[in-house]
Amino acid sequence: MLDQISDTIKKYNMLEAGDEVITALSGGADSVCLLLALNELKTALGIKVSAIHVNHCLRGDESDRDEMFCRRLCEANGIPLVCGSFDVKGEASELGLSTEQAARNIRYRFFAEHSSGKKIATAHNANDNAETVIFNLTRGTGTKGAAGIPPVRGNIIRPLLRVTREEIEKYLLEKKQEYVTDSTNLTDDYTRNKIRHNVLPVLSQINPSLIGTITAASENLRTDNDFIEAAAEKAYSECLTESSALTGLDMLHPAIRRRCISRLLSENNIEVNSKRISDIDNICGRKGKINLSGNIYIISEKNSLYIKEISSEKNSSEPVCYPLKQGTNLFKNKKVEVIITDCCEYSGEVAIDADKLKGTAVIRGRLPGDRIKLAGKSFTSSVKKLLQSRFDVSRRENICFIADDDGPVFIEETGIADRAAPDAQTKKIMIIKIQCE
Repeated sequence: MLDQISDTIKKYNMLEAGDEVITALSGGADSVCLLLALNELKTALGIKVSAIHVNHCLRGDESDRDEMFCRRLCEANGIPLVCGSFDVKGEASELGLSTEQAARNIRYRFFAEHSSGKKIATAHNANDNAETVIFNLTRGTGTKGAAGIPPVRGNIIRPLLRVTREEIEKYLLEKKQEYVTDSTNLTDDYTRNKIRHNVLPVLSQINPSLIGTITAASENLRTDNDFIEAAAEKAYSECLTESSALTGLDMLHPAIRRRCISRLLSENNIEVNSKRISDIDNICGRKGKINLSGNIYIISEKNSLYIKEISSEKNSSEPVCYPLKQGTNLFKNKKVEVIITDCCEYSGEVAIDADKLKGTAVIRGRLPGDRIKLAGKSFTSSVKKLLQSRFDVSRRENICFIADDDGPVFIEETGIADRAAPDAQTKKIMIIKIQCE
């Protein structure tokens, strides 16, 4: 078994000579095995070994018993140990989390506090991985979930991932090493326990080598998933435009395209799930629109996929343009102050040449087809692309415009049109100040 652990460490580059590895020690068979195995291998690997124990204070005297066991085990083997006690139920109640999730959060937070520049070794084994794979497949998953528990995640390593629970118990029996048993693991109160006690035994009757089969399948899927993820990363960077849209997705393999869609959603803080990705994938390469949340939509048109906020029917029925007046103008949740004055009184505020306006000046939002040549620029820009590059989706529909008969002359937080910029001949200027209510 030690050779198998050593091979796993080398295969996944878990440790290097000089590393300090902290074993997450619960007192159970798996973590006791991991700690003792690493302690036996420390000279060959050139590493330092210590341990960390979290008392979740969930099982009364039994929790305290586990902590005391870990203290005695480490003292007997000369292994440094850090312990911490936490009110898991209190945090779960305060944050509205399940007890399991609160315990996991506390555990990994405590690990992080004590592992700067070090590695954390957790005792996840081949059986744990098999349970995870079955759990993920049962609730629905992709390649990543079917690949099971990753051997390495940041500074967290899992040297026992190819070792079965049977091998762990045999190792401890040979060493005549005791361990503690968490009473909650003996019940079917948790989903994983149901899989462990009921599902795995039935599947093992069909395939006595079930754990090894799932371990091998996980490793193959993990390799495949890493390759696909790298290809998707490259495709995403090539398809992403300056306006945060994705183009050319219909030319990609579905496995790559779906990952690009997932990333587009994630980067816009939108929930990702398999049905949503499938629905969006179905409209790629043709015209379509899907509501994501509230007024947020994902739109596919002209070989382009992008996210946009679209005003509700209530808002869209309101007038698009309002005549601009001197004094206070109201635009959505903003006050737009307009002052027309002599050029000599201009002192650097946002201003346009009032005499250069054509026809009737209005205050409005963006209209389809709007374009503007900003002051100081040598080119004309699509207003739609300007907003996409400067503002989050949630803000774009609320940006204030001032326009005349020839189009926009001012865009909030963006600039003024070159054709309306004050110059040496300007006599009257229009000063614009915007405040949110």
